[in-house]
Amino acid sequence: MEDEILSILKYSYDNLKSEHVKSCLLYCALFPEDHRISKHGLVEYMICEGIIDGSESMERAQNKGYEIIGSLIRASLLMEDEKKALREVFMHDVVREMALWIASDFRKHKDNFIVRACVGLQELPRVKNWNVVKRMSLMSNKIGRVSGSDGCLELTTLFLQKNKKSLVSISGEFFRFMPRLVVLDLSYNINLSELPGEISELVSLKYLNMSFTGIQCLPVGFLELKNLIHLDLEDTSELSSIVGISALVNLKSQHTGGVTSLGTIRNLNHMNHLWFSSRSVFQLSQALAVKSCQLKSSNISLLSSMEKVHELLLDGCTFSEIKMDVPENACFMNLSRITLQHCECVRDLTWMMFASNLTVLFICDVKEVEGIISKEKVYVGEESSDIVPFQKLRTLRLIDLPELKTMYWSSLPFRCLTKIVVFNCPKLRKLLK
Repeated sequence: MEDEILSILKYSYDNLKSEHVKSCLLYCALFPEDHRISKHGLVEYMICEGIIDGSESMERAQNKGYEIIGSLIRASLLMEDEKKALREVFMHDVVREMALWIASDFRKHKDNFIVRACVGLQELPRVKNWNVVKRMSLMSNKIGRVSGSDGCLELTTLFLQKNKKSLVSISGEFFRFMPRLVVLDLSYNINLSELPGEISELVSLKYLNMSFTGIQCLPVGFLELKNLIHLDLEDTSELSSIVGISALVNLKSQHTGGVTSLGTIRNLNHMNHLWFSSRSVFQLSQALAVKSCQLKSSNISLLSSMEKVHELLLDGCTFSEIKMDVPENACFMNLSRITLQHCECVRDLTWMMFASNLTVLFICDVKEVEGIISKEKVYVGEESSDIVPFQKLRTLRLIDLPELKTMYWSSLPFRCLTKIVVFNCPKLRKLLK
């Protein structure tokens, strides 16, 4: 009777418009029952797995991923939580059973697609033939140690995240025979302090997530992972250095902990996504995000060398200024969105005048800022800049800026401005011409 019900549900699967959409649905079955799946994370998995072609443009690939997720929602095969509809999806239990049934070739080849997530495992499951396993999810268990296997020649995805305090070690032998592995998720294993040098043998690896782990140093041979596209090291407070990471020329998305100097990222011009923090950051597309960091002005000036950055977030940082010693070389031309919030020691933001394509500006809870653009810094001797700032600005939000007196020393036309929010800026007297 169960298979008859699943066969009926399979009509919805068969009617999906493409193999990419079908593959996305099956991929969602790797997660536990009722698990909330990050849309962005799912898209990253699919790009690295090759379900979505990311060879031309990462931005285009991401848009395609969200289109695929949207089509599954419209087909009622994925659902959205009302409170987190923009960020997460989940599967109905029956739909998940159908997906697992299909992925196992209707139970004919159960070892092809092994999902033992959130079932209390304390060790790796027993598998008759590891060489036929294509995807495996062992997330949210209590596995303590991962030791060598006979080989996983077909394995492409391995989920080991959220074994939390239990997982303390992974043997080098375990990675020796995984030539096709492209996705490895080890996140939220807080007592995992090191990885074996044999990780370098994962020659096909494109996605590596070590966020929220106790990792202390990058393993020997790490820089041999030449195909790596996505690296996540968020909240790895024990990690001492990521020096040399710029050698990974295919890396498009990097999320680091608090160990990176801005000098380290200076040469990462091939990067589409970069997150840098001492705790956590927001996720931005083609963006640089810096959160909860103390930055010297000499370091923050390196932001101007990130030519491909479209969006900039500075959150909870301490810095005095972004230097403009050579304004004509300041590469803010691609910046379209700037968010600055909860930052200290900031008096003016004169560098923003060089973001000539800025469309969205949000400044919140920057207690010491007195002016956005300083007349004294624009006028050097008898010379001045003929730039008129904010000509393309469409959205402006100024919130909780108790010392802000002016955006500019004279009124600005704001020809494109369509939305403006000013709240708790008691000293700001004039804004529009």
